[in-house]
Amino acid sequence: MAVSGPLVLVGFGEAYAAIETAWSLRDAGFRVAAFTRRGERPAVRRVRGVEVHEVSPPEDGVEETLDDLRRLISILDPAALMPLDDASVLLSGALEDVTIAGPSGKRIEYALDKALQVEAARAAGLLVPPTAIVMSADELEVKEFPAFVKPARALYEVNGRLTRPTGSVVADEEELKRVAAEEWHPPLLVQPLLEGVGEGVFGIVAKDGVTALSAHRRVRMLNPQGSASSACESIAVEEALVGPVERFLTSIEWSGLFMVEVLRDAEGRAWFMELNGRAWGSMALARRRGFEYPAWNVHEALDPDFVPVEPTDPPEILARHLGMELAHLAFVARGPQSKALDSWPRLWPTIRAMTRTSRRDRLYNWRRSEPDVLAADTWSFLRFFARRMLRSER
Repeated sequence: MAVSGPLVLVGFGEAYAAIETAWSLRDAGFRVAAFTRRGERPAVRRVRGVEVHEVSPPEDGVEETLDDLRRLISILDPAALMPLDDASVLLSGALEDVTIAGPSGKRIEYALDKALQVEAARAAGLLVPPTAIVMSADELEVKEFPAFVKPARALYEVNGRLTRPTGSVVADEEELKRVAAEEWHPPLLVQPLLEGVGEGVFGIVAKDGVTALSAHRRVRMLNPQGSASSACESIAVEEALVGPVERFLTSIEWSGLFMVEVLRDAEGRAWFMELNGRAWGSMALARRRGFEYPAWNVHEALDPDFVPVEPTDPPEILARHLGMELAHLAFVARGPQSKALDSWPRLWPTIRAMTRTSRRDRLYNWRRSEPDVLAADTWSFLRFFARRMLRSER
């Protein structure tokens, strides 16, 4: 099918949401180009009609990446640029002469800074875990174990390069000392370790406010300690969350697509975890139900009067990422990295759950007319995961 609409530049092409975003945009009549880190071979290159362009990795130098992006924008002259991961959200704030279909201005700070998010969420009436903001190793203390110590920012610029540290669960003072001895990028957040099931509330803020709401529940995570969903299922949007979510987004003057992540505990309480201000990894589930958030986001950026048409009877489905499901097994087999994680899933029950299928099952990044996309995505993810596991064990 020939597509002749406006060109949208998306990136980075390695982002979990790249493939589904490209399909959403192409199905809406947009032409799609993607930028990727030099030397990477993302599976989005297999999506029919997508041009892939290499730029210098921001982990090697932010200014070099920006120079490459500016040159690319001047050559392609896209109608819009849509950031797909935290690095591209940060970089987009320094780009001129292109419409950004994503956070801009102070919204970039809210998209990337969890300390700002928790403050605004609490003021909006969302349930927020007790949170301490720590600026140095000397301040790192935990009043009640177990706890979760995590970066306040999604990524940090250190000596002109981007770095993305991860959080750690600590069960006692010994584990806390180990975390304190690691490389530091303040600020950090210290929160009690809450047990529960992750949920997401999704939508888009258009001219008339928050609309096109949907929700899902995590069935499995890539890393059971906390990470992207390897499997998730659609659920109804809880009415009690709608008001606080709307107040939260209004207070930070949000526009475009969003995901508000919460953790549902055993008592049924929904604790605010974070705002995801760009396309999310489980986009396949929303799209299989008719919620075309990526295309809607670009339409809204190009036309302030745009209002999305929501699906009237979205199906109830379970979506799975094949590569992440296989990697999830590896995490389960390896076992927890902290004594606090005493509810770690067991291997054989996990295998049994993963091998059960039903008619509501769908796969991320699968399209019957482009089967090589799923194959390339699975291989690409498993290769990336294997490299990361090897580095972490050195």
